[in-house]
Amino acid sequence: MSMILAVDIGGTKIAVALVSNGQIRAREQISTPSSSSPEAMTAALSALLPAFAAQADAVAVASTGIIDHGILTALNPKNLGGLDHYPLQAVIAEITRLPVTVINDAQAAAWAEYQVLPEQVANMAFVTVSTGVGAGVVINHALHTGRHGIAGHAGHMLADPHGPRCGCGRTGCVEAIASGTAIGVAGQAHWGENCTGQTVYEHYLQGDERAVVIIHRAAKTIANLVADLTISLDVEVVALGGSVGLAPGFLDLVSDYLSDLPQVYQPLVIKAQTGADAGLIGAASWVNTTNNA
Repeated sequence: MSMILAVDIGGTKIAVALVSNGQIRAREQISTPSSSSPEAMTAALSALLPAFAAQADAVAVASTGIIDHGILTALNPKNLGGLDHYPLQAVIAEITRLPVTVINDAQAAAWAEYQVLPEQVANMAFVTVSTGVGAGVVINHALHTGRHGIAGHAGHMLADPHGPRCGCGRTGCVEAIASGTAIGVAGQAHWGENCTGQTVYEHYLQGDERAVVIIHRAAKTIANLVADLTISLDVEVVALGGSVGLAPGFLDLVSDYLSDLPQVYQPLVIKAQTGADAGLIGAASWVNTTNNA
């Protein structure tokens, strides 16, 4: 099997690794350039990738944002700063002189999670609840990315038409209610403007009723998202990940709210298994799968 240079670009870190046969052989990580400018990103990638590229046959990239024909775009341009409409695939191809494939990081993680399911199913979804809410879907044993790279951006499905305005411009998205960022914003009325999602969750674990309301609203919103994915795509398993999704007790809350719904809305919900390297492993695996198809 070929040696893949896998790159995972997130809001806070850029990780690179050499991946062969699903195993990480070498790995390095840096902070994502704080300026989020095209020049800073290009400089960071130019410094990081060449040493790895010399040992690789191809490059597989998992990146935050929408990947539309190799261009990094955003539903919420504020999340990416100056990187909106950044030609990510072309930049990395120029640096590495290798074939480059780019997909969304949640899509890559979904493919990684699909590989490690205890029992194979035809349709599954991965949902990450972290700074934002993202997802990836596998339909008929194949990762579904969509013609414009949008498939799986379930965090921007409608949760409450009277809810908060989302950064994408729509009112009441799942992400505007259930993400770690949204949880922190909801807590600012109680714990000040520096309140984060982690702050609220710590209060929740201590039994603070104000935090209980916020976290339960988030969990119910994610449960309804899982139900919507299930009834629309016939998913059999949903893997829940992300810093909020994997927080103590959150999956149990989601499962409790799902149990209140009719059986047809209730897939098997499990904890994500592949951890911080899901994007690296998933992107590399997907490239090998598509190349061998």
